[in-house]
Amino acid sequence: MSEHWLADRTRLFDASGIRKVFDLGAKLKDPINLSIGQPDFDVPEVVQRAAIEAIQGRKNGYSLTQGIGPLREKLGSQVRQEYGHDDRDLFITCGTSGGLMLALMVLVNPGDEVIVFDPNFVMYDSLSAVIGGKVVYVDTYPDFQIDLNRLSDAITPRTKAIIFNSPGNPTGMVASEEVVRGLAELAARRNVVLISDEIYRAFCYDRPFVSPAKYNPQTLVVDGFSKTYGMPGWRLGFAHGPSAIIREMLKLQQYSFVCAPHPLQWAAATAMDMDVKPYIDAYRGKRDRIVEGLAGYYELVAPGGAFYAFPKLPWGTGMEFVTEAIEKYQLLVIPGNVFSRHDTHFRISYAAGDAVIERGIEALRKLARRE
Repeated sequence: MSEHWLADRTRLFDASGIRKVFDLGAKLKDPINLSIGQPDFDVPEVVQRAAIEAIQGRKNGYSLTQGIGPLREKLGSQVRQEYGHDDRDLFITCGTSGGLMLALMVLVNPGDEVIVFDPNFVMYDSLSAVIGGKVVYVDTYPDFQIDLNRLSDAITPRTKAIIFNSPGNPTGMVASEEVVRGLAELAARRNVVLISDEIYRAFCYDRPFVSPAKYNPQTLVVDGFSKTYGMPGWRLGFAHGPSAIIREMLKLQQYSFVCAPHPLQWAAATAMDMDVKPYIDAYRGKRDRIVEGLAGYYELVAPGGAFYAFPKLPWGTGMEFVTEAIEKYQLLVIPGNVFSRHDTHFRISYAAGDAVIERGIEALRKLARRE
C-alpha cells in the first residue's frame, strides 16, 4: 500500500551515498573522518555574536523573501564591482542547494536536457531528474578537465542548462581561465543557460578564481556562506544572474522556502567583513599534505581548490575499498561511484584537523598495500 502513496519521482534517486557513510561513521568510537564536506573550523566568534544579537534583537520573524537589505547591498556591491553587468539581480537563498533547486525548477521543463560533468556533485543529476529533465553526462576523465569539443557535441536543441562547478566537488578541479572563457562563450553562442556553482570560490590555491559570468553576462551564479565561513548548518546562500531568471526564482521561493533564516542573515553581513585568507592558507597546507602523503601510493590528479581529493582506487570496487577502510582502520571516505558513472576512484575530504589527516594518510598507505 505504501508504494501506491509515493510519487514516481522518489524512485529516480537513492539516499545519498555520502549520508550512508556518515551513518556508518556514527557507529564508530574514534573514526578517521575524511568524508564530510564541511570546514573543520567553526563560525568566527564575532559572527556568532552578531547572530546572537540579531536573535536577542527580535529579528526572528520572516525577512523579505529576497533577503535583508544590508546583506543584499553588500553582496550587490561586490557583484557589481566584479562584473559591472547592467542586468544582474540578486537574492538570498536557503543555502546553495536551495538556490540550485529553484534555478532548475524555473528553467527546466520535462524532457529538457541538463548537461553535467562526470564526476559531479550528487545534487546536479538527481535534482535535474526529479523535475523531469534528461541528464546528459560529459565525461572529464582522466584529468577531470573539461573538453570543450566534447561539450559542444553534447549540446542539442533540447539542451536547456549546463551545470558547472569550479573549484569542483568531488575532484578539487579548478578550470583554467581559457576553459572558463570557452565554456562561457559556448553557452552564450548556443543559447544555453550556464549555471555556475561557486560555493568553493574562496578555496583556490594555485591560481585566481575566475567565474564564467566574467565572459557571459547571462550566467546564473549560485553561491553561499557555508564553506567560506564555516556555517553549513546555517543554510545561507545567494544567487545572482539575469533579472528574468532571478525574478522567477524569487517568486518560487515565496511558495517554498519563504525566506532564508532571518537572524542569520544579519550575521552573514558581519561575516562579509572578515579576512578569510588565514583559513584558505591553512587549507592549502592540508591539500599539500594529502598530495605529498599519498604520492607513490595512489594515482592522484592534484586538486587545485575546494577541499577534496579524488584518488584512483588501487584495487577493488569503490564499496569494497571503503568497506575495508571502515572495518580495518575506522577510516571514512566516499566511493567514487556516488559522484560518477565510473567506479574507479574515491573521494577524500581534507576538511579535517591536521592530526586526523595524518592518521588518514597512514591508514590510506596501509590500504594501498593491503597490510
